[in-house]
Amino acid sequence: MRALLLTAFGTEPVLTDVPDPDCPPHGVVVRVEATGLCRSDWHGLMGHDPDVALPHVPGHEFAGVVAEVGADVRGWRVGQRVTAPFVNACGSCGPCRAGRQQVCARQTQPGFTRWGSFAELVVVDHAEVNLVALPAEVDAVTAAGLGCRVATAFRAVVEVGRVAAGEWVAVHGCGGVGLSAVLIARACGARVVAVDVVPAALALASRFGADAVVDASALGAGPDGVADGGPDGVAAAVRRAAAAAGGSDGVHLSLDALGSEATCHASIAGLLPAGRHVQVGLLPPALGLPRVPMHLVVGGELEVLGSHGMAARSYPGLLGLVASGRLDASALVNRRVTLAEAGPLLLGAGSAGAGATAGITVACP
Repeated sequence: MRALLLTAFGTEPVLTDVPDPDCPPHGVVVRVEATGLCRSDWHGLMGHDPDVALPHVPGHEFAGVVAEVGADVRGWRVGQRVTAPFVNACGSCGPCRAGRQQVCARQTQPGFTRWGSFAELVVVDHAEVNLVALPAEVDAVTAAGLGCRVATAFRAVVEVGRVAAGEWVAVHGCGGVGLSAVLIARACGARVVAVDVVPAALALASRFGADAVVDASALGAGPDGVADGGPDGVAAAVRRAAAAAGGSDGVHLSLDALGSEATCHASIAGLLPAGRHVQVGLLPPALGLPRVPMHLVVGGELEVLGSHGMAARSYPGLLGLVASGRLDASALVNRRVTLAEAGPLLLGAGSAGAGATAGITVACP
């Protein structure tokens, strides 16, 4: 098969011929129709993830058609249209038995622990637990973004963040996850302040329903969210924006959808007392452990929460919103490229900032 192969960290993966994957007895092989470019892939390319071993094929957001079914798999057949969460759960460990497959103790991850979806074929382990059937109303390109960004945002906003209608939500970083969070929060009846350093990303956030936007670059912030006034300057701007739009001096729920010390701090600092911070953007130890403003957490009795993807069992709710038209996930896809074109884009994803690509780019083999 053709695939983007990474042979050295920090370099561009190259489109080449590699062996077809073997189908495990408990899994399936999916013929990839579309796969999304995600900043998490960039972390893998740069060697920030200890699970990535060279040579390696990245990619963890995909949709396609079942091409081969393992001998032990029941309930799935060749030809079905499917997607899968980026965490492939084992289905039998303690977290899985408790219904928390997204934090499976024995998880595998296409594009990280095994070769991923920037290829013509990809393996989904433990298919009976992890495969998700796609309704006819959801095409492969739209579904490719659901496996990580839209699904991650859905769980972060709805299940972990416990958003309620009428609440104010801040979203720090308007890339794929952040813009998805804006759409989902608005669909739930919340009001949103969106933060980014890229005008195109903020314009999309406004188009998707954000009540107010904060251009952190106007505060002197770079791609990591650091401003002249520090993260507290960004937090103050969020508070002012919410108040000016008819809200309180702060927000009830805030998401760091980028993943930097500055955006984490600003997200926490913009909360009202008893507010909830959800960390979604990755903060790899290889980049240094972030300092978290715990004095604000204690003084405001804040909740600091983590959100890591979404289990396959939660997809029907999300797919139902998409299929009904209440959540237009296709609006997030702003660019389609070939596998060959995806290589340099993946390498540049880390320096692009929170939203320089202003939406989701999808590669189609």
